[in-house]
Amino acid sequence: MTNPLLADWSTPFELPPFSDIKDDDFTPAFETALTEARADIAAIADNPEAPDFANTIDALELSGKRLDRVLGVFYSLAGADSNPAREALQRDFAPKLAAYSSEITMNAALFARIDDLWQQRDDLGLSDEQARVLMLTRRGFVRAGAQLQGAARDRLREITARLAVLGTQFTQNLLADEREWFMELSEADLEGLPGFVVAAAKAAGSEKGANGPVVTLSRSLIVPFLQFSPRRELREKAYQAWTARGANGGETDNRALAAETLALRQERAQLLGYDDFASFKLETEMAKSPDRVRELLMAVWGPAKAAAEADADKLQDMLHADGINGRLEPWDWHYYSEKRRKAEHDLDEAELKPYLQLDRMIEAAFTCANRLFGLSFAPLGAPMYHPDVRAWEVTRDGRHVAVFIGDYFARGSKRSGAWCSASRSQNRLAGEVTPIVHNVCNFAKPAPGAPALLSYDDARTLFHEFGHALHQMLSDVTYDSISGTSVARDFVELPSQLYEHWLEVPEVLAEFATHAETGQSMPRDMLDRLLAAATYDMGFQTVEYVASALVDLAFHQGAAPSDPMAKQAEVLAEIGLPHAIRMRHATPHFAHVFSGDGYSSGYYSYMWSEVMDADAFAAFDEAGGAFDADTAARLEEFILSKGGSQDAEALYLQFRGRMPGVEALLKGRGLIAA
Repeated sequence: MTNPLLADWSTPFELPPFSDIKDDDFTPAFETALTEARADIAAIADNPEAPDFANTIDALELSGKRLDRVLGVFYSLAGADSNPAREALQRDFAPKLAAYSSEITMNAALFARIDDLWQQRDDLGLSDEQARVLMLTRRGFVRAGAQLQGAARDRLREITARLAVLGTQFTQNLLADEREWFMELSEADLEGLPGFVVAAAKAAGSEKGANGPVVTLSRSLIVPFLQFSPRRELREKAYQAWTARGANGGETDNRALAAETLALRQERAQLLGYDDFASFKLETEMAKSPDRVRELLMAVWGPAKAAAEADADKLQDMLHADGINGRLEPWDWHYYSEKRRKAEHDLDEAELKPYLQLDRMIEAAFTCANRLFGLSFAPLGAPMYHPDVRAWEVTRDGRHVAVFIGDYFARGSKRSGAWCSASRSQNRLAGEVTPIVHNVCNFAKPAPGAPALLSYDDARTLFHEFGHALHQMLSDVTYDSISGTSVARDFVELPSQLYEHWLEVPEVLAEFATHAETGQSMPRDMLDRLLAAATYDMGFQTVEYVASALVDLAFHQGAAPSDPMAKQAEVLAEIGLPHAIRMRHATPHFAHVFSGDGYSSGYYSYMWSEVMDADAFAAFDEAGGAFDADTAARLEEFILSKGGSQDAEALYLQFRGRMPGVEALLKGRGLIAA
């Protein structure tokens, strides 16, 4: 029987035939595709003809396509619907892929061809996009060790392989802790919980095979439990479990993995001629240096900390008014903040949530994309990898643009958080290739037959990830390596955070925030109160984020800490983290930083992009409204379609004409007067 991963796909738009693929298919497909990919590289490196752009750079872009296809399917499943077999495959594939990557970047003959083209680049008649791809390709090889020799080259290869293993293990340990822990609730423990939390707890209990409702470590369940449960001892137990992920001792403890990862990153940077990993990593980002990152974070830290401390005083007064002596603790914050929001803004999450139906919020995101960019979305009847997963064909003016896949509900087989990925990226080097884009979230799944209801934060997450998806869908470049979200890490969050603003457009909420039972639109006074409270609790949110970003930066600037937990404590003491607030992501579960290099020394990038997103949305307001056609066209032309084909700062300057200051961010978060 032909392996479905290696066969031609006759599915709509060549989607993976998920229903035909078995876990046993991955290893033989991987080995076959890897052998083919190695042969592709050897053919380029050993080509007797003189190097030119077509036989070297174009050929490199086109190499290993079958491997890309196999891995695109595998990693989509490994992140969103894992199982023991897939976890074992991840552990097997990680070092092999690292070794393959090193074989490419340390292939002396291949690098010599690339470097030869680089030296004569001004005489090659390259287009701007080709010149950019050549620069990025050579730079990537150099930063991966192509110019190292002897023992240094061998050591870097060892480090790369080990880091791949560590990142995989860190992720799997975290998933195991999140999957295994749950807290059973008695009928008495349900006191004070709104119906949607009770329903989510019962659904979670059913998934876990428990006898009744449970609280799990899914953010979409544990956060509302912390908001509404009057049982302080249960809040503490749940909160401590949430923050202890990756630090429970035993086989799933991530602390030693984090220490080894930081040491290896530091050694890697020094082998390549950098003082530390932060200097190495940030060289290619918009920020360029650790000092610029720290400057931004500290400019925000002061106002955010002051706001959070003022809020903490008010919440502690509420705690004392309930007859509880002592300090406000981290497991108290969500509970009393929710009470305060109700008192000050007359907003009750339980009253608000029925107006934020998942299906209506998806429809809202689609409609905004239609009004801004002319995109249309039609349900696609194709087999997916899980019954909860949905797909749509994306078209514009009747022309196929992309396939969009939405996987929205939390489950034990899915890693936490939310993300966007592309199992196939837009490019046209060998004919037009349209993207397959995935949005994966972890919203609470409702009881059978009941509508899925979101918190306002959930709805914002949906819009955020869809902003990433638009960056992939609207990409219009020739080369896969610069397609869609293949941009500087501190620029990639601009489209996603910018798209969040459309959720707050009153006319969008007025149309799509409709009650799950009555179908009525959200009352105007509730809508006004919701928007007026947009910056409520922003001191807390900013402090927990900036604290994490500062710890991440400190980990990678200077010598690697032998004890990351001690370094974390030192940084938090130095900045004076308020007692009742913890880091958003403590070191043992800081997957952004330790599951791979993506956000290492780069967690600040959300805030760097936010400086731009506040300013970018202001461009719409200045032009006459959130759906101004000319501004939307410029956004697509200069940012969303360009991928990494130009320097990020140059793209933003073309769109806006100037770079913004931090004031727009502080005003947007309500940390200084507008």
